[in-house]
Amino acid sequence: MKKIILVLLPLLLIGLVWYLFIKPYDYLVTFKARTFPGTINQSLKIWNSTLEDAQLVNQEGLTQLEQNIKFNDSTYLYQWDIIPLTDSTSEVKVYVKDLDHSFKNKITIPFFNTDFEKRTISTVKDFNEKLNEHIDKFRVNVTGKSELSSTYCAYVSVKTTQFGKAKGMMYNYPLLNTILANNGIELNGRPFLEVTQWDKETDSIQFDFCYPIIKSDSLPQHPDLKYKQFNSRNALKAVYNGNYITSDRAWYALMDYAAKNDIEVTGLPVEVFQNNPNMGGDALTWAAEIYLPLKNVDD
Repeated sequence: MKKIILVLLPLLLIGLVWYLFIKPYDYLVTFKARTFPGTINQSLKIWNSTLEDAQLVNQEGLTQLEQNIKFNDSTYLYQWDIIPLTDSTSEVKVYVKDLDHSFKNKITIPFFNTDFEKRTISTVKDFNEKLNEHIDKFRVNVTGKSELSSTYCAYVSVKTTQFGKAKGMMYNYPLLNTILANNGIELNGRPFLEVTQWDKETDSIQFDFCYPIIKSDSLPQHPDLKYKQFNSRNALKAVYNGNYITSDRAWYALMDYAAKNDIEVTGLPVEVFQNNPNMGGDALTWAAEIYLPLKNVDD
């Protein structure tokens, strides 16, 4: 018995020291989400912007984010770890620490149902509910390799955020539509968007909003209107149904597909829009073809 005590006692002391002084978090909440990491990442950022006294303080890739939230006299650090499980499911682990009362929490949590625990569970539950509401509002189906056809187009360059993408298109739609229609320019396909820059850390993008047209010798001129040849290219393709504000969810689905199948891609998506959002209706009936061009056009 003495030998057992001599073995167990140091282990218990080491465990206690780790728990009280080394363990980097006070509480862990885990849940599963029926979507891929990119959707969770973007939903988390949007949810954060709706909270009072909340700030994202760090991001490592798509799957690890740190967030500070103030509650009365305390600041909680939320460390979000997003783990992909399948093509359509992820596990989310949320490590939470009260930066002002961590030691007290570690002592009381094993024995009491504390306000810290209740607030933590309530906060994570609120995000999970918002995430599920969002997931029900769109669909993404990756169909595999395809080809983007070449076309000549009129376009306007836009610099904005991923969330501001649809607003940027709507702002420039009258310019493209009016100038081309008033000058009798013949359209040659669906409007599309070509992303030319994408900063995944800041969610900032630059894109060309394009109208395919029949090239002619007398094209209208405008300071914001440009023309170019869009060359054909091989790409991964997905079909997105939902509001075009969040069609970038398909970008992440394609990136996941490329990574899992060892396919090299440019990381600069192209979206071809099949519906005019100004006509209204159920957004789930809107469709967009989303392409992620391959790095090697011979693939």
